[in-house]
Amino acid sequence: MAETILTVEDLKKYFPIESGIFKRTVGHVKAVDGVSFEIKKGEAFGLVGESGCGKSTTGRMIMRLIEPTSGRIVFCGKDLTAMDKKALRKTRKDIQMIFQDPFASLDPRYTVERIIEEPMIVHRLGSKAERKKRVRELLEVVGLSSYHAKRYPHQFSGGQRQRIGIARALAVNPKLIIADEPVSALDVSIQAQVINLLQDLQKQFDLTFLFIAHDLSVVHHFSDRVGVMYLGRMVEVAESSELYRNPKHPYTNALLSSVPIPDPDYQYDSEELAGDVPNPIDPPKGCAFHTRCPVAMDICRKTRPELKEVAPGHLTACHLYNN
Repeated sequence: MAETILTVEDLKKYFPIESGIFKRTVGHVKAVDGVSFEIKKGEAFGLVGESGCGKSTTGRMIMRLIEPTSGRIVFCGKDLTAMDKKALRKTRKDIQMIFQDPFASLDPRYTVERIIEEPMIVHRLGSKAERKKRVRELLEVVGLSSYHAKRYPHQFSGGQRQRIGIARALAVNPKLIIADEPVSALDVSIQAQVINLLQDLQKQFDLTFLFIAHDLSVVHHFSDRVGVMYLGRMVEVAESSELYRNPKHPYTNALLSSVPIPDPDYQYDSEELAGDVPNPIDPPKGCAFHTRCPVAMDICRKTRPELKEVAPGHLTACHLYNN
């Protein structure tokens, strides 16, 4: 059995709401409200949910780009939330990120060579000649040519820029890559190419991925296991094939039923979601989903359900499966 490389325990992030000239805190936006999951070495774990559910905030907290309000993040046996800046700097080499927007994540003043070389300079890896050689090897690995090294980001298409971002993430041989919606800003015709590239790189370099996305079909294609988030909380975790074949949580079922089927005669048999996502400043008591759930019960309005195993390897937070 593969070892656990990342453990997230009851992770929370509350952003303060300030008002008045004295900037008094009058409330909090509960962006992430008690998320827990594990990622095994070598697997791709997908994190999916509607926009604003807290999945990108979770990824950035794991990188410590955002400081968590509470909770623990254990990476390779080390508690990232307890590390000082010096220890965190050393550990950051093993966790790299592919950002959502390839237009904003690359410095327009730097050549592609400098962009990919930068992480190696920061972590003091190799001589100048070794770094230059590594850059050219990485460009070839991600499907670009070594002569692209002297060009600038504006000379590339969106798909090519994302490949440069992928090469930069690979430069320091990380153990974990957090891919924050890496294809959502790309043309549909390019998305499949980038996803297939990431899958090939995962096999070639034995990489572990936290793959954040809102596109269910992309997550299904790429991920070994999937976690579903709603309003800052994890509502279901299961193997990818099991989740798509047998969703347990009403929210997961509604998400899957909303995916278009290319068949004009197909009839949707599940109920559509009513209403809007509640305000994260004042989330509903009990189960956060009860205001839109077609099968909500009295207990759902009063008690928050815990994430429990309802089948082997299949966890869900729903009172339907209690007792």
